[in-house]
Amino acid sequence: MALRIGTGYDVHRLTEGRPLILGGVDIPHDKGLLGHSDADVLVHAVMDAILGALCLGDIGKHFPDTDPAYKGISSITLLEHVAELMWTQGYQIGNIDATILAQKPKLASYIQEMRENIARAAGTELSRVSVKATTEEGLGFTGTEQGIAVQAVVLLTRQEEDHAAF
Repeated sequence: MALRIGTGYDVHRLTEGRPLILGGVDIPHDKGLLGHSDADVLVHAVMDAILGALCLGDIGKHFPDTDPAYKGISSITLLEHVAELMWTQGYQIGNIDATILAQKPKLASYIQEMRENIARAAGTELSRVSVKATTEEGLGFTGTEQGIAVQAVVLLTRQEEDHAAF
């Protein structure tokens, strides 16, 4: 079985007047993330990890912020496209592990829905997607609530005969 590992990291600034979308979930908060798309930093890190494992560059290469077609687009839609690229290369998700770094808001009650959204868009089982959240104890730009960051790792495996089940 062929294996590939990729890592992803993304960060977006918190700003007023924008929704806070993480893992495709609209989370009530007084600030949202600044970006060309919906600025879903979690999904962006996951996409970068998948693209990195496939040696296909990063999300900026595939979805440039200079292209008006991606203005305000759902990052879940973009993840579906990245999943198609993955399948075309003959791979599927072995597992995804992502950590959100945010001082506020508290995210525990949204994690399950984030996992479900990512699993569905990536065409994999829920049991293969892990999402965690932590604070940085008031330190750094995430600790002072200037932004939110995400680190993601993905393991890809060669597609098996039953890939159509995904």
